[in-house]
Amino acid sequence: MKIHHVGVAVANLDEGIALYTSIFGARITHRATVEGIEGAFLDLGTAELELIAPTRSDTPLSKFLADRGPGLHHVAYAVPDIKKALSDAAAAGLELIDTEPRIGLHGVPIAFIHPKSVGGVLTEFVET
Repeated sequence: MKIHHVGVAVANLDEGIALYTSIFGARITHRATVEGIEGAFLDLGTAELELIAPTRSDTPLSKFLADRGPGLHHVAYAVPDIKKALSDAAAAGLELIDTEPRIGLHGVPIAFIHPKSVGGVLTEFVET
């Protein structure tokens, strides 16, 4: 399993994009809005970064930003079979946020594992 991307929560997506493109030389590869979240995937050469910002005040991401402010939100891992990855995680005793995959910002199936099960880090599976 390899890291697919690192997710960073920002209050304003355009400001976040401006920062990462001007300071770090990132290049936007994809931008989308899904389930009250707008996001942009940025290519950093050896890694991919996902900037995410809420479009509504009633999303878990809005609560995250209100409680913690902007910053590291999640680490995503590439998996070839997301249903098997979820089944294996559940069998290992991890608490799943998503018991079934849903479509993420990149248009592919994703699912999250609760941070309390993974050392305090919100963990995402991305089917590749």
